[in-house]
Amino acid sequence: MSGHSKFANIKHKKEKNDAAKGKIFTIIGREIAVAVKEGGPDPANNFKLAQVITKAKANNMPNDTIERGIKKAAGDVGNVNYKYVTYEGYGPGGIAIIVDALTDNQNRTAANIRNAFTKGQGSIGTPGCVSFMFDKKGQIIIDKEDCSMEADDLMMVALDAGAEDFAEEEDSFEIMTAPDSFDEVNKALEEAGIAMASAEVTMIPQNYVELTDETAIKNLQKTLDMLDDDDDVQAVYHNWDE
Repeated sequence: MSGHSKFANIKHKKEKNDAAKGKIFTIIGREIAVAVKEGGPDPANNFKLAQVITKAKANNMPNDTIERGIKKAAGDVGNVNYKYVTYEGYGPGGIAIIVDALTDNQNRTAANIRNAFTKGQGSIGTPGCVSFMFDKKGQIIIDKEDCSMEADDLMMVALDAGAEDFAEEEDSFEIMTAPDSFDEVNKALEEAGIAMASAEVTMIPQNYVELTDETAIKNLQKTLDMLDDDDDVQAVYHNWDE
């Protein structure tokens, strides 16, 4: 993904997140509850929980809030009714969109997501209709302003821990990993004292699509905004070249 940094978008999203931090913490709290229910409260033995904790820290969730969430979930396992669901479809201009949701009411979530696609002149597709256009990868973004380590040294820390790729952009470093190696690489960077602007297992488009039609851009933005405002939506992936 070298040469196509999403750092500016990540910073923009973080600014939006900071304005709605309560919502973000609620969403991550749900993920913690599901991860604990599925694999127990110990992140050392629960890879999914370890990933959620990494995401929580990247969103500046305090450690005591994370620990309280884990303890609460461990004592309330029988009442966790959330389920992960994924929707795939197309926005205007053939933009591929994947939506990950965590819901306790699939009918409500499906209706809301379908409405978001329809309002933006897009359409929901069948499972697998666009996911083949993406690669599942661990992605770690580091702001150069927050990193005192030399690029070559940072690259060696990442590669020695199992990273697949290292790219230097104008204002950031980007580290890519296989999903199974993400936790080890993240842990190595934490131990080296490296602050991360973003750290998550995500879906990376194999190719990006540019939109030039203003109406298509407005409609796509409408869909993305509606999805972003939906409390059930955990993540949205697309191949729009913004």
